[in-house]
Amino acid sequence: MFRRLQINNKNHNVTSQNATVEKTNSDSLKSRWKKCYYDYCESTSIHGIQYLGEKERPMLEKLFWMLIFLVFMYCCSILISNVYNKWNETPVIVSFSEKSTPVWQIPFPAVTICSETKEEKQHEFDFTKFYNYLLNHWENDGKITLDNDFKNISNFNYLRGLLQICGNYLTNEMIFPKLPDLNYFELLNKMAIPINNSYPFCQWRNKIGSCSKLLVKTYTDEGICFTFNGLSVDELYRPNTYQYKYYKKYLKTEKKNSLKWSLQNGYDSGSDMKSYPYRVLGAGSRPGFFIALQGLEKNMDYICRGAVQGFKIHLHSPDDVPRVSHQYIRIPFGKEVLISVKPSMITTSDGILNYTPEGRQCYFNNERYLKYFNIYTQGNCELECLSNYTLKQCGCVKFSMPRTSNMKVCNESKISCYDKAEDELLKEEFAQGLTDSTLNHRGKTKCHCLPACTSLAYNTEISQADFDLLNFAQSSKGLLEYYSKFDGLKMSRLIIFFKENQFITSKRSELYGLTDFLANCGGLLGLFSGFSFMSMVELIYHCTIRLWHNKRRV
Repeated sequence: MFRRLQINNKNHNVTSQNATVEKTNSDSLKSRWKKCYYDYCESTSIHGIQYLGEKERPMLEKLFWMLIFLVFMYCCSILISNVYNKWNETPVIVSFSEKSTPVWQIPFPAVTICSETKEEKQHEFDFTKFYNYLLNHWENDGKITLDNDFKNISNFNYLRGLLQICGNYLTNEMIFPKLPDLNYFELLNKMAIPINNSYPFCQWRNKIGSCSKLLVKTYTDEGICFTFNGLSVDELYRPNTYQYKYYKKYLKTEKKNSLKWSLQNGYDSGSDMKSYPYRVLGAGSRPGFFIALQGLEKNMDYICRGAVQGFKIHLHSPDDVPRVSHQYIRIPFGKEVLISVKPSMITTSDGILNYTPEGRQCYFNNERYLKYFNIYTQGNCELECLSNYTLKQCGCVKFSMPRTSNMKVCNESKISCYDKAEDELLKEEFAQGLTDSTLNHRGKTKCHCLPACTSLAYNTEISQADFDLLNFAQSSKGLLEYYSKFDGLKMSRLIIFFKENQFITSKRSELYGLTDFLANCGGLLGLFSGFSFMSMVELIYHCTIRLWHNKRRV
């Protein structure tokens, strides 16, 4: 029993010793932290902290300085938060460039021309006649009865082809039966007016020649059009698209070398005046583009295209696929129209390469992959998004939309569907952009087609005068002979040129970079408390190295 009491006493002594050691260590750690605190308060460069570390300072004064310090830190944090929001939400500013750009550094605008006359009556197909026949042979339920009056099935196919490019209102109340698939490209090609019959001659850089050497056939939502100075199909479309395969197979156009130009990088230093897309050396009508436009009265169809006859002109960047029905200039018959062009170009500085596309609100060409196009532009992106959305809503796409060979083309029963799909997409884009938008830019949407970081637009000033073809023809024997060959000939003239020899570009650049952000934050911290990076080093030093040395001294 005595031995057991000795053991218990021994254990009690060990426990007491351990408790004493722990208390000593705790007191030692507390004293080391206290010493570090007083040392820091005495030596720090932050204003007001030294008063908190004075041992003889009354507690009331310490509370006063603590309150002042907290109030100042609160005000400083509010201002720094404002600076951060500005840096985060508006890091980019668009301003004018420091110097002007000569017009020969950019391409002449691509010009897409669409005639309102969609087919020749020499095909013995009268759209007005057959459309009225169609309206008169409806059943009570709105379905169409195809009887023996349509002996030639090609006439019905011609009607179907023209319904795709005439006014959508023509099919609003029609309910079509199940129809076989058609190749609308080939069908419209058979009905199209030959290029020389609509565009008899052109003039480019003061040289007159045949329009067939300058214009390239283009399939748009307006049907068959012709484009001057646009990129070739090899450069616009990806090889998996139907457009690429069809153009390469059926349209034997001359390949123009445009590999020395891109909108983002401009022309190569070694390129000359023969490079493509074409460019001009200066302003004025003499080096510009001139084209004569003509049509025959007997070929005009007023049900298909309405009361306005003539041509639609769309000016766009060479790397953009034309969407003529969205933006165009009217060229009526009997007029000479002059279009004076003033370029509007936005470039991007290298300083914002590291920002996200949403932060800078633009895409570089290698940042956004398009399924159907080789080159990213906002217009190409929107067209691709519309094609995908239409396929989802209607199970098919309009014949002119970019697509792959296995995508179904909408027939006439789906015209109202793809027309409605475009409106619905715009509404969805608006709703999504409005929901996620900030003060400075719209939010992320389904398409999310931001502008290209380098973009080029062509602003226009238009003037026109009457073009008296008859009196003009009578003044010259040669012109009169030409005029006499056609019955009901109507003609217009179009001239496109740059207004000035140079223009001022805009440039995206940093508004608040990281250096500006840190400078603003440092200035506010210095203003309110005298805090600097050295103050941060002091704090870290006292909490680590100084504390460790104090421990070793104990």
